Amino acid sequence: MNDKSFRQVILKILVSLILLLVVVGTGLAGWTVYRVAQIEAEFQPVGEFAGPEGRKTHYLDVPAESANTAPVLFVHGASGNLNDQRFAFEEKLKGSRRLIFVDRPGHGYSDRGDADNPMAQATRYRELMDELKIDKAVLVGHSLGAASVAAFGVLYSERVQGLVFLAPATHPWPGGVTWYYDVGALPVIGPIFTRTLLMPVGTASVPSGARNVFDPNTAPENYVSNTAVPLVLRPSHFEANAEDVAGLNDFVREFSKRYSEIKAPTVIITGDTDDVVAPHIHSVGLERDIEGSKLIVLPDVGHKPDYVATDTVINAIDAVSNNRLAELPVTGASLGGK
Repeated sequence: MNDKSFRQVILKILVSLILLLVVVGTGLAGWTVYRVAQIEAEFQPVGEFAGPEGRKTHYLDVPAESANTAPVLFVHGASGNLNDQRFAFEEKLKGSRRLIFVDRPGHGYSDRGDADNPMAQATRYRELMDELKIDKAVLVGHSLGAASVAAFGVLYSERVQGLVFLAPATHPWPGGVTWYYDVGALPVIGPIFTRTLLMPVGTASVPSGARNVFDPNTAPENYVSNTAVPLVLRPSHFEANAEDVAGLNDFVREFSKRYSEIKAPTVIITGDTDDVVAPHIHSVGLERDIEGSKLIVLPDVGHKPDYVATDTVINAIDAVSNNRLAELPVTGASLGGK
């Protein structure tokens, strides 16, 4: 075979591979569109919307039987939506307090708008409180959602009755994040990935991901379907989620210097076996930075104290509402250098 013939063969192979990739990519993109429609039909909005077009916030407002207690605004973590905190707390708290469960910007059914960092997301919570005519609230933030709750505590201290942090991610940490968050946050490659490969890979990974986030504890039965976890597999939702996760370290590296400005009654609750975030960095960091805060460490609890130790969280909500942190139990475990 002469050089010309060899080059022609190589060219044909390359063209065939490109055509195959185009066909496969188009098929995956079409299947993604189909699955997004299925997911949204199965997991529809459960609440109402506030704010202008492009900045709408999806929230669920559960009324109280009386107005004698401060409302509670719940903020979910990464890969989630308002149903995560809703299923942990709604039944146990219904009627005793006004409960506001919110989709963080770009998650669930909330518009992303320009809220691409915890500080901007905190502003969206304040705007929602304005629209709902809530003067002060207790804010409860889980995991990555805790960063925007901490930002709220700094920026809008006059609107805070108290703060409760659950397995928070609030401080700079060594290392990076899981590869698919970095890929999903990229300008060009990210949208290609989320519109082709994400749906099949993510669908297969959701059950094990739920188990891992609860480990060493057991996830509640039907957790994935009850909390509408598959919503995160929609491209726009995943891209917002990836942007939040990939950008968090840089944000908190600077903003965490302001946590000492927080003066509201504050409780931090973490498990001593949390392998999703490092309690000795984030939870201990918050206790150090927020004067008068109280850290509760739960033995043999992972990243989901909202489900595994719900009553402990409710007691903390009551305590910060009345500024009676001294009544809370002494920490139940030691973090050491874990």
